[in-house]
Amino acid sequence: LYTPRHFPSRENNMNQKVLVFLLPNFLFGIFLFGFFCRRQKNLTDAFSNPTENWLAIQNGRKNTLASVCLKNNLNKPRSKLDSHVANQLFVEHKHKFIYCEVPKVGCSNWKRIIFLLQSDLNAEASEIEHDNIHHTSVIKRLVSHPPALQKEFLSNYTKVMFTRHPLERLVSAYRDKLLHSEPFYSTTIANEIRAMFRKNKNSPEKVSFQEFVNFIIAKPPHTLDIHWKPMFLLCDPCNIHYDIVGKYETLGLDSEHVLKVIGAPESLQYPSLKRYSSEKRTDGDITLEYLRQLTSEQIEKIKKLYEMDFFLFNYTMKYEDYFSLND
Repeated sequence: LYTPRHFPSRENNMNQKVLVFLLPNFLFGIFLFGFFCRRQKNLTDAFSNPTENWLAIQNGRKNTLASVCLKNNLNKPRSKLDSHVANQLFVEHKHKFIYCEVPKVGCSNWKRIIFLLQSDLNAEASEIEHDNIHHTSVIKRLVSHPPALQKEFLSNYTKVMFTRHPLERLVSAYRDKLLHSEPFYSTTIANEIRAMFRKNKNSPEKVSFQEFVNFIIAKPPHTLDIHWKPMFLLCDPCNIHYDIVGKYETLGLDSEHVLKVIGAPESLQYPSLKRYSSEKRTDGDITLEYLRQLTSEQIEKIKKLYEMDFFLFNYTMKYEDYFSLND
């Protein structure tokens, strides 16, 4: 019998060729996909937990503080807290929170936060007027408690302070207090400065930044107004071990973590309210503009005044580089 032979069709041959061509590429594609997935996982793992990164930064700040405190013999155990420092510390009992007020480092908004935390008001921070928050009796200072309770709160509450580059804080204080019509500063303090440095002490021109700086460096640091007093003298970080050291330069992130740590309601966020809202915030450019009005001697004296703030909070004295890089 004749049995017909079955030859593969041209179509089958084509399919086999396609399969032979595609299979290695398909397998290679799977290999590449797996490789890149593993690589992405490694990268993700390295940055998987922003909280860990933030904690590492916090540890770095606190380690620097501890090291500089030790090196400069600033650890001075006291039987009770200095009353000037206790006056800077605000206590919020519901969330066991202590905040050190450093003027010109967002303190008005932190006071708004403390007010809302303890009042249980269903209100927005923006509804609380600047002047009201600085004169309310609702938020309490640590100094209003007896020494034994002060010590107890400091041992058991979450303690927080915020810092800012010393020279930017200085310029911010000058702009805020000497260039606006706030009676105590624009009249009383301004008249004191005019009397010190002008032949005609009754001249009406506003106090210049140079005069302001000369006024500050002529006084002992511990007697200075809190708006330009060195930060370390306000909060005593060598003897009060702050759980969180925030910075104005990382205010958003640090504030977010502070509110999480103390268990604040999720709806509560740190506000970015500003007293003179039409004016630009004091930034690097503005700071440099004012610092360039000073002589090299004035610059050196002002650096000396804030020397411990530079060292303790790890700010560079090469301010021109610092502000250029941060803008």
